[in-house]
Amino acid sequence: MASDVRSLGKPGFKFTNWATTYSCHPELYFEPETTEEISQILAFAQKKGKKVKVIGNGHSPSDLACTTDYMISLKRYNHVIKIDKERGLVNVQGGCLIKDLNEKILPANGLAFSVQGTVSELTAAGVISTGTHGTGADMGIISSSVVELDLMTASGEILTISKDQNSDLFPAATVSLGSLGVILHVTFQCEPAFNLEQKQFPEKLDNVLKNLDEYVTGSEHFRFFYFPHTEDTLCFSANRTKKEKNLSFSWFWESLVGYHIFQALYWLSTFMSFLVPVLNRLFYNLLYSHKKEKVDRCDQIFNFNCLFKQYVTEWSIPRDKTAPVLTEIKDWILKNKFPAHFPIEVRFVKGDGIYLSPAYGWKDTCYINIIMYTPFNKIVPREKYWEAFEKVMSDYGGRPHWAKDHKYGREEFTKLYPQFETFCKIRERLDPNGMFLNSNLERVFGKNTMSKMNV
Repeated sequence: MASDVRSLGKPGFKFTNWATTYSCHPELYFEPETTEEISQILAFAQKKGKKVKVIGNGHSPSDLACTTDYMISLKRYNHVIKIDKERGLVNVQGGCLIKDLNEKILPANGLAFSVQGTVSELTAAGVISTGTHGTGADMGIISSSVVELDLMTASGEILTISKDQNSDLFPAATVSLGSLGVILHVTFQCEPAFNLEQKQFPEKLDNVLKNLDEYVTGSEHFRFFYFPHTEDTLCFSANRTKKEKNLSFSWFWESLVGYHIFQALYWLSTFMSFLVPVLNRLFYNLLYSHKKEKVDRCDQIFNFNCLFKQYVTEWSIPRDKTAPVLTEIKDWILKNKFPAHFPIEVRFVKGDGIYLSPAYGWKDTCYINIIMYTPFNKIVPREKYWEAFEKVMSDYGGRPHWAKDHKYGREEFTKLYPQFETFCKIRERLDPNGMFLNSNLERVFGKNTMSKMNV
């Protein structure tokens, strides 16, 4: 069997994430198509004393997916297992892309996700493992829509986990960072398909912060962008509607100016950083200072174009801390004359009881995301900005997004997450030898000493 399994693996593979910010060279790279093949790979890794990292679609802008041992991609393990239209339940394999569900499967069955994140080029297992979220005062993170999942542990055992089966594992397995095992299948709770009507409008930051609760609860899905070096924001409010699709696209403004010229000018600013405040104001006035409305299929409203490659970091805080946190970030940028790129994105979700959810235990949660583009792959200095942002967020009890860059370890997370030690005990029980840990997760959970195995 060993030779058969090794033949499934590809040596010399280089993994690079979407943002091209991290890469690695796993010893063997696998793309299994069946549950049996996944089981064989884990058994082979166990025998060889190797660690295993399961990856989704490589969108995490951190080293979360990196390994030098064995890497498993679920890109070929991507089928729809069952759809229950009446109950709105969709059961898929872990490698199924959310984008494929949005564009093919769900519309054909008259269903939709209740909320989604910024991008849909994510796998079903990946989108829940990292606590991916959208926005909406009454919406939880995407993991909140998980009804059931099947998990293959390091021993090859398959556990069905839900509120009814292995219920003690359910609040751990729905956000697990890939540390508990291989997520084979996920059942999502969906709802009847719907369109969203989105209203986009400019507003001054002070006004948004002073009336934040009003804005957040005034529509089903509210988010806003703050433009550093200005007093301006761009707000988005969206509600379900029976209206037909109605949108417009300007190649000149949205593609030529909003992408190509924008990237070229930001590239130029890497040599003359004093241009960034000017560019932020210029593009705000050109592209974002006007009201717009559109109606589209819900996923097309939830998702938006992330433009070109970038470094990002994002943290969550209690919603009532949004105003002081953003004010401090804004003031630091101005005081230090840091050439911060736009936008600073601000989104909102309701709290939950998922052990590693960044919204755990809070009634209302705010996520703040900062960005520094790498125009034409030109690296820009960001360290001071990141450190200042993280300090502000930390001062207010913030929690870093699991998929994005952070420097926290077990000591910090134990203080931030009331059930962190409970999760760690579950992880150590399901993966006692740390097969599913990499350097990122060893920092988060602490190192496991691999037990002696027959090689």
